[in-house]
Amino acid sequence: MDISLTQTALLLITGFLAGIINTIAGGGSNLTLPALMVMGMPADVANATNRVGVFMQSIVAVVGFKKHGKLDSSDKVPILIPTVVGGLIGAAGAAYAPSDWIKPLLLGTMLLMAMIILVKPSMISPEIGTPVNKVSQTPSSWWWLFIAGVYGGFVQAGVGFVLLAALAGSLRYDLIRANALKMLCTLVFTFTALILFIIEDLILWLPGLILAFGTMFGAHIAVKMAIKAKPETLKWALFIMTLFGCAAAMIKL
Repeated sequence: MDISLTQTALLLITGFLAGIINTIAGGGSNLTLPALMVMGMPADVANATNRVGVFMQSIVAVVGFKKHGKLDSSDKVPILIPTVVGGLIGAAGAAYAPSDWIKPLLLGTMLLMAMIILVKPSMISPEIGTPVNKVSQTPSSWWWLFIAGVYGGFVQAGVGFVLLAALAGSLRYDLIRANALKMLCTLVFTFTALILFIIEDLILWLPGLILAFGTMFGAHIAVKMAIKAKPETLKWALFIMTLFGCAAAMIKL
């Protein structure tokens, strides 16, 4: 696929913004998916190609959070198992299901998250120092993580909100550590989704790698922002990004 300078700039800019948005909250694929589709990609190809950028930004974010001591690894295996299982199921659905399922699912997720932040902010933003629950102590968190994996494998856009609901809401991680674990989960289930998309030959690598360069830089900047930000600032940043996600989803409807 030939790519013009204008298209390259579009992918780099949207990738950079998506890298920031996805690392701090979620919904960055609301920018990158339309950008890929504007280039003439079918929805399923754009959905698959987008995962290249998501995968690379996740690596950068995980390394950054770990470097600053914000990646809690004590419970990571029980957290990752349901997300990986869900991611495989979701990716299979994305490869074969009608693309018009994605839009109402995306909008519903965004609206639910906005409502939670307004009505019960403590659910998504526990105080720093709040005792963390283990997955084994909260069986409901397993289902939240599984659902997040299915959703992320299927559509990707907005999966950060579902993961934050499980990690901050159910397991009670503060927003910084929840974001770090969210990126680890995203890295793992995106890898499993990528394998399936590669097998199905749905990825266009040149635009995917250009997009990835932008998302990696955005993720690098976002980790530094998240580490320095106050919890209250992160909460409102999450709310604002959720509103933008709702607007983007409505436009696509």
